Amino acid sequence: MPSARSEQITLDAAFLPLTRLPRWRRFGTLAGVQGAALSATGLGQGAAIGDRLRIDRPGRAAVEGEFVAFSQGRAIAVPEGGTEGLGPGARVWLEEPLALYPSDAWLGRVIDSLGRPLDDQGPLPQGSRGVALRQPAPPAMRRRLVGSKLETGIRPIDVFTPICRGQRLGIFAASGVGKSTLMGMLARGVEADVIVVGLIGERGREVREFLDHTLGEEGRRRTVVVVATSDEPALARRRAAQATLAVAEHFRAEGRQVFLLLDSVTRLAHAQREIGLAAGEPATARSYTPSVFTELPSLLERAGPGLEGEGDITAIFTVLVDGDDHDEPIADAVRGILDGHLVLDRRIGERGRWPAIDVLRSVSRALPRCHDTQQNALLAKTRRLLATHADMAEMIRLGAYRAGSDAEVDAAIAHNAGLEAFLSQDINERSTAEDSFARLATLLQPEP
Repeated sequence: MPSARSEQITLDAAFLPLTRLPRWRRFGTLAGVQGAALSATGLGQGAAIGDRLRIDRPGRAAVEGEFVAFSQGRAIAVPEGGTEGLGPGARVWLEEPLALYPSDAWLGRVIDSLGRPLDDQGPLPQGSRGVALRQPAPPAMRRRLVGSKLETGIRPIDVFTPICRGQRLGIFAASGVGKSTLMGMLARGVEADVIVVGLIGERGREVREFLDHTLGEEGRRRTVVVVATSDEPALARRRAAQATLAVAEHFRAEGRQVFLLLDSVTRLAHAQREIGLAAGEPATARSYTPSVFTELPSLLERAGPGLEGEGDITAIFTVLVDGDDHDEPIADAVRGILDGHLVLDRRIGERGRWPAIDVLRSVSRALPRCHDTQQNALLAKTRRLLATHADMAEMIRLGAYRAGSDAEVDAAIAHNAGLEAFLSQDINERSTAEDSFARLATLLQPEP
């Protein structure tokens, strides 16, 4: 009589050919194409929001896309790329969820939103652990607190808007005010194990300029760069932002200190608006759809401190303010989510002070904890002098103010030139926080 083990071996041998058969795949039928939206039927309950799809197209490459809504028994999707050649009844395949497999071999590489190399440096080695592009933020009650001060080497930031490890800061600026240059200064000067940069909706000609000149060879060696240019579909631009966070989360889970730069949140919002409008969402404030204001916090909250035993993601998110309006909907929403913001002012740059940071309108929620008592007192005095001079600037220019009328105004005028020089910094200059405060203390000493 055969043993139980021999029977098991026989059964395993019998089922072995079945295990080698291709996995079953769910498919449906293309029911309609209307503008930037596709509708499919026959998928039953197998499709969900965020799932990927592929549509066969005779004589051409298949069309890929993502499900974004369901309506009246149909699954609504947004395609990536053109829809020429699609016809009613085309087969719609449900694809496997996307995942990235980052590793240390990714440092110094440039990838697209699907994790494919863009830098002509050969194949991209894959890590052993996959990370999903969409992930929830770490639970609020299990996250560690923001850590110690992280020096950037940039005087206006280290003194007026200091950054702590795990903090999330925004750079709010109109176009052409030095946002990319400031990002490069941060990437080269910050002490971090890994830097992850996301260029979302960037102009194609500026990608190489950012990599070769703004970031430089020194910054690029420890950096993973994710790129989706402005001519790519909205899905690719949104996915590039998600991929940037996913790569950063991978290194944070390994206990690394990660510095993340994402440029820009506004272009991410534009991409999400395109997707939302295609899905049939109503347009609200400045034609932004409701899903834009859902997508922003779900993405931005993923950065920050990790759980116990993990590292931190210290993040800088840029916001391209439309028409120099710092109260427009995206800027207003992002400002309420992040832990501080830097405001770049075109007028400051026009008078020759770079980086053009308006320190009076910039805020870090790491203060006052990030500085000691003496440094906070020095900072408060400096802010008073700068605010007083700003309030009286028009009268001073017109010659309407008479010296000696107000001691505080006299002091502000006397120290203004020195403070302007202090706030100005060359792109290759680096200053420690200790040296910056020492220089500021010497500058504000009363004249004998």
